[in-house]
Amino acid sequence: MRKCIWSLLLVFSGIFISFSQSKNIEKGTYLSTNKGEKIKLNLLDNNKYELVFYSGEYEIKGDSLLFAEKEKSENNFDLVFTTNKKAKNIKINFKDPSYYLLYIGTQKGKEEVQYQRLSDIKTKVDPDYAKTDVEFEIEKTDYLYLVYEEYTGETTVCKYALPKDISEVKIEFEPAVMGSLKISGFFDKKTNQLTISEQSGKNPLVFTNEKNPQPENKSKVAALESQIVQNWTYPGKETGLETEGWGSAVAADSTATPLYPVDSSYVKYDFKLKIENNLKKAIDVTKEAKNKFLVIAVDTKNTTDFDTYIKDQETQIGYNMYDAYNPQYDVFNFYKAGKDDKKWLKANNIKTDPSTLIVNGNGDLLAISNSGIGDKQYQFSYYGDIYRKLLRTDAFVSIEKIFKNKKVIDSDLIRGFNKAAVLEPNYDDDLEYSLTDLNSTEFTMNKPVLDKKSVSQSWKKLIEAHQKDAVPNLYLVETILKEIKNQGFTKQLFNEERVLNDTDFLSIDYLLKHSVAIEEQRAGFNNKEGEIHTMGNVITEISAALQQNLYVSQEGVSGEANKERVNTIYKKIIATGKGNFEAYRNYFAYLGKSQDQEGYNSTFLKEFSTYFDANLVAASPIEKLDEMYSGLDTKSDYAYDGWNLFKEYHSNLCNSAAWSVVLKAENASFLKEALKWSEYSLIVTKNNPYYLDTLAQLYYKDGQKEKAISTQTLAVKYLDATIDEDTAQDIKEVLAKMQNGTY
Repeated sequence: MRKCIWSLLLVFSGIFISFSQSKNIEKGTYLSTNKGEKIKLNLLDNNKYELVFYSGEYEIKGDSLLFAEKEKSENNFDLVFTTNKKAKNIKINFKDPSYYLLYIGTQKGKEEVQYQRLSDIKTKVDPDYAKTDVEFEIEKTDYLYLVYEEYTGETTVCKYALPKDISEVKIEFEPAVMGSLKISGFFDKKTNQLTISEQSGKNPLVFTNEKNPQPENKSKVAALESQIVQNWTYPGKETGLETEGWGSAVAADSTATPLYPVDSSYVKYDFKLKIENNLKKAIDVTKEAKNKFLVIAVDTKNTTDFDTYIKDQETQIGYNMYDAYNPQYDVFNFYKAGKDDKKWLKANNIKTDPSTLIVNGNGDLLAISNSGIGDKQYQFSYYGDIYRKLLRTDAFVSIEKIFKNKKVIDSDLIRGFNKAAVLEPNYDDDLEYSLTDLNSTEFTMNKPVLDKKSVSQSWKKLIEAHQKDAVPNLYLVETILKEIKNQGFTKQLFNEERVLNDTDFLSIDYLLKHSVAIEEQRAGFNNKEGEIHTMGNVITEISAALQQNLYVSQEGVSGEANKERVNTIYKKIIATGKGNFEAYRNYFAYLGKSQDQEGYNSTFLKEFSTYFDANLVAASPIEKLDEMYSGLDTKSDYAYDGWNLFKEYHSNLCNSAAWSVVLKAENASFLKEALKWSEYSLIVTKNNPYYLDTLAQLYYKDGQKEKAISTQTLAVKYLDATIDEDTAQDIKEVLAKMQNGTY
């Protein structure tokens, strides 16, 4: 409450300025003209004022102060009607609805009201958000409903009768400045203080009668200077408010029937759920669908809720699908348990009636809630997160069954690992997976306890068994890629960071062996109908995994051995001629970690020389770089500065390699190559004083002294405030030494 009052004081501070500039203002009470609340400004004697945000009636009962409930705020919608007898439809012009949760509905006679979120209409009629207002047309109707849903859950619904010849409705919305005040007070006789707080009791305001003597605050020290600064900042301060996601909250009203803007090309998809007449058939149909789960309603005392729920669910799914079937929204089958299912319910220890169960296509129980299906309707909407949780639970249950089955076939084992590997990251750190809480009305998810050692051994045997494959299994490939990037089944099942082990390196050998075939089949696999795959270029994926491994590698002997194996993989990739930019970039980063303080070693320079000659040498270096950049499998690392960052990487790399030849005498054999690298860096990034300094010193070492002096002169010329003082001084001293022959 304290925060609310002070924020409003800031909003209305401008009022006082405008009043102070007038000479003919009378004393008395002034009422604000703001919508939604009548705020009082009392101008008193002796040039004093009171700004009253709340006023009303109160009652004293003993030591308690009771405040009467304020009347509800006035209507927040302003409507203006325009009539035209020739109009066939009604034009709606909603002025800047901003981020509010607003709905609009229509009703013909006594028919059911048809609602739709205003944000959904905005997306359809103005997908680029080119306008601040929302403009669309609706069919002629008798009544218009405008709804404002607050984030607190309180909703205002306004109904308006429309003239028969109406042609346009202009709507403005402004929420109430302040809502109803629900507070109470208590007077403490010991302290003579009156405490007022909201119903929660948090952030109370404490008052004392101004007639009582006030304690002197002896510790207060006056500031030397105090001022109000607009747009205050300091070096390094982020500008603007972090507003990502602001206004993205969407109210999911699964029972609402949508109102559609008039569009002759639009036809609502008439979706129907097929309800099987026995449990076995319902489970079999769910299994055939692959991407679905079966929701089972257990409610012997209620025969109508299930049918009502199914009808509402069909309406909502049909609305989501728009004008054609879309499997993205059809991920649940439904079935109502009957007398014939008592044996199955008993076998699964289901004793609560009503309850709602969810099973997979194999009939395995994944989740249970001790409440009727009508109470869970919102969770099965497109906006609910239960489906994602079920995918995770299904992976746990499926992989446990596979490990328990001694006769499991190879393909089932691969699919089991793959199902766990491709799950989305789990952000529900506090999510409880257990079926032990049999009294919970929320969905409780099943998660078997898996043995990490058994899982690792099973995975190792699977990889070993496929080393002689003539063609790659792409489900296995996808699972390997997830696993070596620390995103796979080990992360999903046990939530542990890990370092590449023997099985991982054997898996990488499998990928390298089949890399050509994998790349040929990758697009088809990613576009497999009814499935979702996002497999990237296998060489890029491997190099990314190896680079990541450097940051989590263990220290000591085992860590060094691991790094050496990473180096071996990079060499294999490059030796086969399959090394792309990502592979080389990560390999160079790896080699860079093993350099000494004086620059790159000869191993790096040899590898870099190969990369430079194969990829960067061209008549037009910029065009060559542009061609490389366009062919990148992913540009995610260059999301912010894209092409410029890509160029900068190469010019920096060339300069660094060339500089190591300047610094280290043992790298002198690379002098001619270093000159090319250094000249290249200045073609890509012109007039850089660091690069000019490198090139000048290479010229001098190569005996081209005049060229060295002129280049070093340019280096000094382009020194600016961005160059640190020590480096700038060094560059100037090098020029002096070159000029006097003491370099």
